[in-house]
Order: sequence, then structure tokens, then C-alpha cells
Amino acid sequence: MKFRIVLEYDPETKSYAAYCPELPGCCSAGDTEEEALENAKEAIALY
Repeated sequence: MKFRIVLEYDPETKSYAAYCPELPGCCSAGDTEEEALENAKEAIALY
């Protein structure tokens, strides 16, 4: 099953937030887009 992951950059912390709108509360973060995306994939797998 595929899920949409939304990435948002926070210039204050210079990091990325990642969340999956289809899975309430499923979110993650990372210092780079790639790290945030990988962390979000792990969060989805554990959801």
C-alpha cells in the first residue's frame, strides 16, 4: 500500500518535518529531506 508523505521545511530549526495525512499522528522529522523521508517511512511501517 502506498501513502502520501508531506515534507515541510522549518527555517528556524533548519530541519524537515514529515507526516502522512492518511495516518493520524504519523509524523517524523530529519535534518535533510532524505532523512525526514526515511524516518517517515519507518514511522509508517510501525504505525
